[in-house]
Amino acid sequence: MDLFEYMRQNNKEKESPLAARLRPTTLEEVVGQKHIIGKDKLLYRAIKADKISSLIFYGPPGTGKTTLAKVIAGTTSSEFVQINATVAGKKDMEEVISKAKDNQGMYGKKTILFIDEIHRFNKGQQDYLLPFVEDGTIVLIGATTENPYFEVNGALLSRSIIFELKPLETDDIKELIRRAVYDKEKGMGSYDAIIDEDALEFLADIAGGDARHALNAIELGVMTTERSEDGKIHITLEVASECIQKKKVKYDKSGDNHYDTISAFIKSMRGSDPDAALYYLAKMLYAGESVTFIARRIMICASEDVGNADPQALQVAVAASLAVERVGMPEAQIILSQAVTYVATAPKSNASLGIFDAMEEVRKSGDLKIPTHLQDAHYKGASKLGHGIGYKYAHDYKNHYVKQQYLPYELNGKEFYKPDGNGYEAKIKEHMKRIRKEAEEE
Repeated sequence: MDLFEYMRQNNKEKESPLAARLRPTTLEEVVGQKHIIGKDKLLYRAIKADKISSLIFYGPPGTGKTTLAKVIAGTTSSEFVQINATVAGKKDMEEVISKAKDNQGMYGKKTILFIDEIHRFNKGQQDYLLPFVEDGTIVLIGATTENPYFEVNGALLSRSIIFELKPLETDDIKELIRRAVYDKEKGMGSYDAIIDEDALEFLADIAGGDARHALNAIELGVMTTERSEDGKIHITLEVASECIQKKKVKYDKSGDNHYDTISAFIKSMRGSDPDAALYYLAKMLYAGESVTFIARRIMICASEDVGNADPQALQVAVAASLAVERVGMPEAQIILSQAVTYVATAPKSNASLGIFDAMEEVRKSGDLKIPTHLQDAHYKGASKLGHGIGYKYAHDYKNHYVKQQYLPYELNGKEFYKPDGNGYEAKIKEHMKRIRKEAEEE
């Protein structure tokens, strides 16, 4: 490295964004992701032992994919090379492979190739890497925000261990924010700033598991806020809200307002008010609520409050739940909006709640005997016990229905499912009435 390159690297390090300066260099400094880097976990042990095989890190932005790669770079004895798939081409990869072969042949040294945004590589580029991963010329570490099972060559996947990184917990983000504000070596501690507790809570909550989002706001706040009379920079809730460009919405994910909003959301869908339902959906999304949590509530409402009045409602809700997991924000809000408005405007029935009446009956009456003719008759000796004898096969009768005892005899005539006259349940009710009547007339 010549003098000019040294100065460039030195200045780059000093002027790099806060999120980059705070990036951990050891496993002990990494916050979150204990499900893959806890001390008893495979990845932790592999990094500590410098026995890394090909890996794919998959997860949302700001969850630590590049951080883990940098930690590996700082702990391995192998040559570590990093490229970004958004700008790298085949020539760049050829140079890496050529150097890796030299390292392996002349020095017996492995090369770890870290490819950020690996899903950006086309099939041909990914195929080029395959033989070199297979013969050990390189150890591949890929990072992607997209589902690797859809975006990465299947042959590469089969030779790699996939680790899914989760959005950071609120407490993890808080710890990183405190480091950013008070750490004098890597953070902004030399600026003598103080962050108010409500501002800390707000930023950690609104970041949505993305550490970089919160750290960028802290850096902007410290750099642009004037000192108070006490000579310190105060990061207040107002400053935090301004820096992250979101107003504080009264929505504490663990407090009363959280449950009030969810309650209003559900009751608006149940009450067939799509406008109110969309408003509360927007409030939750704006406050950073998990899209998967919202999707679960929509599925429950589709079954509990719509049910068989429109069986399609549950299908829409389930499809939306799968879609938001695959697509993510911001597009997920459109998918949720479609599901919410469908459920809100669908005909309503709560007849599915009959399960609770049935559960109460089971609790009350205990283990009532199943009618003998319904009991399993497929094993040897069952007929001697009378099992299955007298059973009427419904498909042998008109309308594929025959009247016989299905409930335990003690519960004869008991009703748990009571379809009303709304939506498709009107057809169900009419159908059941007709076939029962025709069976009586036989």
